[in-house]
Amino acid sequence: MRGLRVLHAEWTKFRTIRGWVLGAVGAILASVLFLLAGTASTNQSSTQHTQDAATLPVGPGGEAVNDSFYFMHEALTGDGSITVTVTALTGVLAQEPGHTSPGITPWAKSGILVKQSLEQGSQYAAMMVTGAHGVRMQDDFTHDRAGLPGRPSAASPRWLRLVRAGSTVTGYDSADGVHWTEIGSARLAGLPATVQVGLFTSSPAAVQTSGSRGGTSPAVATGTFGHAALGGPWARGSRPDRWQGVQVGGDAGTSGSYAENTSGAHTQTGSGFSVTGAGDIAPVVGGPTLGPAYAIENFLVGTFAALIVLTVVAVQFVTTEYRRGLIGTTLAAAPGRERVLAAKTAVVVTVAFAVGVVVAAISIPLGRQRAHATHFLVFTVPRAVELRATLGTGLLLAATAALSLALGAVLRRSATAITAVVVTTVLPYLLAVSGVLPAPLAQWLLRLTPAAGFAVQQTLPHYAHVLTVYTPASGYFPLSPWGGYAVLSGWTMLALAAATLLLRRRDG
Repeated sequence: MRGLRVLHAEWTKFRTIRGWVLGAVGAILASVLFLLAGTASTNQSSTQHTQDAATLPVGPGGEAVNDSFYFMHEALTGDGSITVTVTALTGVLAQEPGHTSPGITPWAKSGILVKQSLEQGSQYAAMMVTGAHGVRMQDDFTHDRAGLPGRPSAASPRWLRLVRAGSTVTGYDSADGVHWTEIGSARLAGLPATVQVGLFTSSPAAVQTSGSRGGTSPAVATGTFGHAALGGPWARGSRPDRWQGVQVGGDAGTSGSYAENTSGAHTQTGSGFSVTGAGDIAPVVGGPTLGPAYAIENFLVGTFAALIVLTVVAVQFVTTEYRRGLIGTTLAAAPGRERVLAAKTAVVVTVAFAVGVVVAAISIPLGRQRAHATHFLVFTVPRAVELRATLGTGLLLAATAALSLALGAVLRRSATAITAVVVTTVLPYLLAVSGVLPAPLAQWLLRLTPAAGFAVQQTLPHYAHVLTVYTPASGYFPLSPWGGYAVLSGWTMLALAAATLLLRRRDG
């Protein structure tokens, strides 16, 4: 009961001081105004981008995906298998229009594919050779398994096989066509009776990973296949004249600006085919590969403005009593000094969390609307991920407010405490994401300082099978969303522990 009375008293203090209430409202306004100013600046710089931005397809898991490739295929019904040899994977890179050179990107792909339909984003399973990662089995964009190492050649071909049994597709590889190894199985729950089966090739852009932001070069790849053998009911239902080549999708920028909407091609080579294609079959990631685009976390860029305002409010919530000599009265009226600190913390945490959720709830749809109005892509993410970013914004502001309050109690001076929060939280974040620091230093700042907590807003994960520039300047934190938040929480707990200890030992 005493604890509740102390909490009620602290809440009454907060809501009766007009400046603190206006500060909470001002934090929301500051965040939204920062977003509006930022998107206005970006939109003005993109006035030459007059064409409608492409709409990214959405994968089975709700994530934005690239699904663009050249497909030599046939519609086949029921269960069956497809087996093929791959004897070469080559490519061409373009540095600028009209200038190309031989080369291949690490995640260029060529192999066999079982796909729900030709619609972008539909379910699939594939066995493939890659430019630098050996044989892989991939399914539904986000799943990747390793097979035989190395690239194929005439002297060292790779045999690939996919077997469909109901909703399960199993992948195999072989170095000799006799001894087979199972790479993995994919359960594709939405797979219909009739699926698209055949040979494919894709090639994402060549990514320059040096520097904080990197760049891209257009790329295409060519896979050389031997005879494609069908087994089971597929062999009985297949007819050679039904095989046709089709370009699935545009490449959504993943092969570079000079190769956008590249249409692939195929050539018959004896009993097999040579298949050339661009684009990618993979989840969308940030970095330089997609051009004018926004992720959800870009719409939350104004969070740090709200954080600064709430830092001032949280610090003054405790330092004002020191400055006016009222802390002694507060502590005398509430035996158990830690209860006072706990009550103050509960108040600022609750207010900051509410502010953060409101900020996100306003900023995300507002940012999405402004992006669409200016023909920018917006990366789709699963609803659960967007909800985590929304609630995470509240948690980020709540933990930072608690940290600010604790530092105010420790240092007793508003200016000193506010400076400490800005230097340890806001400044590292701005330095890291602005690209002014070398990427390794920026990553360490976001691992060790309270600024790591901003990772809770990140919605685009790091996929090992998608190459881009995974640095803070391109939107990627070195820690997972909850890992980064744990670092911020750790700093907050340490500060609160120090504040509690000093409250016990010092006079008001």
